[in-house]
Amino acid sequence: MADKPITALIADDEAPMRDQLRARLKEAWPELQIVAEAANGVDAVAQAKAHQPDIVFLDIRMPGQSGIEAARHLYSTCRIVFVTAYDQYALDAFEQGAIDYLLKPVSAERLRLTCERLRQRMRSAPQNIGDQLQQLARLLEQGGEKKPDYLRWIQAQVGNSLRMISTKEVLFFRSDEKYTVVQTAQAEMLIRKTLKELADELDPKEFWRIHRSTLVRVDAIAEVTRDERGRQMLKVRNFPTALEVSRNHAHLFQQM
Repeated sequence: MADKPITALIADDEAPMRDQLRARLKEAWPELQIVAEAANGVDAVAQAKAHQPDIVFLDIRMPGQSGIEAARHLYSTCRIVFVTAYDQYALDAFEQGAIDYLLKPVSAERLRLTCERLRQRMRSAPQNIGDQLQQLARLLEQGGEKKPDYLRWIQAQVGNSLRMISTKEVLFFRSDEKYTVVQTAQAEMLIRKTLKELADELDPKEFWRIHRSTLVRVDAIAEVTRDERGRQMLKVRNFPTALEVSRNHAHLFQQM
């Protein structure tokens, strides 16, 4: 008889963060089945009770009910992984026991290590982490929240000079073999930083991945249409050519 597939739920009030984590998990743990998603703590508890996932990825700060409050209802039946923007002072609490965590923005390497740890822990029953959750809540309240330091400037070689480009100038990034194209309203430049590295370092609220090879600035999007083949095509302000939205990212524009 085949082993029962391991299942997971993702809870985060920001849709781009859920999208990013789902995509990262698909790369790091292809066999893991995402059975549900939730946008707040109350729904996370309800979805977890309905689907009985083995693992729940919980954003700490969510409306209605925090991730810690939701975890108090769930820790005895599943593995908890917190996804957080809190600083190292508060993160010390995680290192003391059974609670796993991911720091926003979630990097591919850190997620890979977390998945390896989860695979090992799935062989045993969930631990009682009730006391640790109380301690964690106190530390987070004392320590406050630190916003991630997202990438704000891009260095691009232009002829014999190095140009500093604000990410606010960028319309989109597109991979081009060994390089990445940086497109602004005025020019196209090449950088050696990969699209994967950029996706980890850019603010997911400001840049969305619309294709395996394209990251676009959200406020540069003018409209989304469908071509004669039914593909979603994205029009960017101050750029003449439409960009294709892949099927894997079509959910970003669900009204279409």
